[in-house]
Amino acid sequence: MQQQGFSYTYDKRLYDRLREQHARPVREHFWADFDYQSKSARFLENHDEPRAASTFPPDVHRAAAIITFLCPGLRFFHQGQLEGYKHRISVHLNRGPAEPTDESLQTFYHQLLACLRSPIVREGIWQLADCYPAWHDNWSSDDFIAFSWRGVDGSYRVAIVNYSPHDSQCYLKIPGANDLAGKTWRLQDLMGTAVYDRPDDCFLSGLYFDMPAWGYHVFEFRMLRSMSLNKGMD
Repeated sequence: MQQQGFSYTYDKRLYDRLREQHARPVREHFWADFDYQSKSARFLENHDEPRAASTFPPDVHRAAAIITFLCPGLRFFHQGQLEGYKHRISVHLNRGPAEPTDESLQTFYHQLLACLRSPIVREGIWQLADCYPAWHDNWSSDDFIAFSWRGVDGSYRVAIVNYSPHDSQCYLKIPGANDLAGKTWRLQDLMGTAVYDRPDDCFLSGLYFDMPAWGYHVFEFRMLRSMSLNKGMD
C-alpha cells in the first residue's frame, strides 16, 4: 500500500508481535528499511482493536508503549488510551460508559508525550542499537530492544527496553559511539529518576544494563566538562 502511494499504513504486524510478548520478533521487525518504518502508523489501540489497557498487563503496556511510540513513523493515540479506558466503543454508537482514569498510566503517557515533543525524536537520525551478552552463556541479552537518535547538533538519546517477564542483562553498543569520545556524559532518564555519569570508554566497550522484567529507560545525553563518576549501573 505504501508503494501505491499511501502516506502511512497501520503497522498491525508490530502490534501483533508486541501482544505476543517476545522480544526477538519485535526487534527483527525494525530490520525493515527506513522508508517502510517512517511511513508506518504505530499504535497500541484503535477503533478495530481492543483497548490497550485491557489487552496488556500494566507493566507490559508501558514497555510496549516505549517501543511503539519511540520508533520512526506516525504515532497514533486513540481516544481514552491515555486515561487507561478499558471498554471498546463501537464507532456506530458514538458514546461510551463512564470510566475511571488510571492516574498512574496517564502520568506515564504525559511523560512519554513530553519525550516525543523533543526535536531530536522528530528530526534526529534513528537507529536500532545492538545488545550483546553480559557474560558467556547469558542468553537474556536477546530480550532487549534499544533505539538511538543523533541530533543535528551532535546530541544523543537512547531508549532501552527489557521486553521479557524476567530480569535481563546486556551490554548496549550505541551507534556512532566514537563521536562520544573524549568527554564525560550524564545520562538522564526522562521516564524515571535514574541519573548516571559515564566516561567515553563506557560507550566504546558498551553500556552495561541489568534491568527488571518489562523495565525501560529513555536517556538524554548531556555533556559534562568534569564530574566524579558514579560506580555501577542499575
